[in-house]
Amino acid sequence: MLKTKDILDEKDKRLHTVSKEVEFPLTQKDKELIDTMIEYLHDSQIDELSEKYNLRPGMGLSAIQLGVAKRFFVVVYELSNPEDEEKEFETYILINPKMISNSVEQIYVEEGEGCLSVNRPVEGIVPRYARVTFEAYDMEGRKIHVRAREDLAICFQHELDHLNGILFTDHIDPKNPFKGKDQMRGI
Repeated sequence: MLKTKDILDEKDKRLHTVSKEVEFPLTQKDKELIDTMIEYLHDSQIDELSEKYNLRPGMGLSAIQLGVAKRFFVVVYELSNPEDEEKEFETYILINPKMISNSVEQIYVEEGEGCLSVNRPVEGIVPRYARVTFEAYDMEGRKIHVRAREDLAICFQHELDHLNGILFTDHIDPKNPFKGKDQMRGI
């Protein structure tokens, strides 16, 4: 089972590596890594499991965050309402993803973007597109298109940045961390 300590910390230079395209068919090792990433993200969002296994909650994880410089990421997105007894999730696996369209409108996370590789509070805003369309491949190598909006769109852009060797902290202006805030919508 993947643990929070297995995720690379922001000080690790590998996080600034541009990941390589994945070849199909996927190796057994890549399939197992994807399953492990999904399991971690799913369990991290369920309070009892997160506490039991000491997992830091997250909704997205890129292969490079586990030291594997390959272009894929996984997102486990909670669909259910907080009042629902049983949580429901949508799982996205994007291999060799490309953002092929985006909205003009930009948004940012009001309480600040977070990352499983950044283990400290970070002040500032990260401009993201409110709506995006991604082209990628599924685990069988079939081309897929995924549209996302709001927090899911932010997550996809955040994970794509990882594949390009960029951390969300790289987007924040150190001299003016809230630069451009008045031209975007907070969510």
